[in-house]
Amino acid sequence: MTRPRTALTCCVLALAAVGCGIRPTGVTAGGTAPSGISKSMRIYFVSDTGLRGVSRPGTKVDHFQLAYRLLLNGPTEEERADGLANLVRPDKWLNVTAHHGNVTVRTPGYTAESPGDQSTGQLVCTFARAEVLLHGTRPDKVQVTFVTGKERAGPYQCQQFLSN
Repeated sequence: MTRPRTALTCCVLALAAVGCGIRPTGVTAGGTAPSGISKSMRIYFVSDTGLRGVSRPGTKVDHFQLAYRLLLNGPTEEERADGLANLVRPDKWLNVTAHHGNVTVRTPGYTAESPGDQSTGQLVCTFARAEVLLHGTRPDKVQVTFVTGKERAGPYQCQQFLSN
C-alpha cells in the first residue's frame, strides 16, 4: 500500500508542476535600478492636462538665474509638438534667494493672482527643483514665496500645482 500511494503522490506532483502554466525563461536584463532623486534639472511647462516637468540632462544649475533662463528658453520643438507651452513671460528684474528651503522670488512685474495659475506653477516647480539641486533640500520641504513691493503671494509648494 505504501508503494502505490507514493507512486500516486509522485504522479500528482508531476502533473501539478507541469500544469501550472509557468514556463522557464532565461535571464532578462532590466537595466540599472533607479537610485534616489534624479540629479538633472527639470523645467516645468504647461499642457492640456496640467504642468509637466521635462528634464534638461547635462545642465549644471549653479544659481537660480540659470533655472529661470532655461524656463524662458521655452520648450524644445519636440516638446512643443508634444503639446507643451510656456506661459511665463520674461521679467527684466527677478531676484531669487533661498534660505533652508524657503525660496523667495522678488520681482516688481509679477503678480500671483491665484494659487491655481499655471504660470505661477511653472515658476514654483522650476525654482523648487533648482533649490533641491543647489542646496539638497528635500522636494517636499521647499516653499516658494513671491514678493512684489509690499505684497506677498505664497508660500507655495510644487505639489499644489501638480495635483490639478
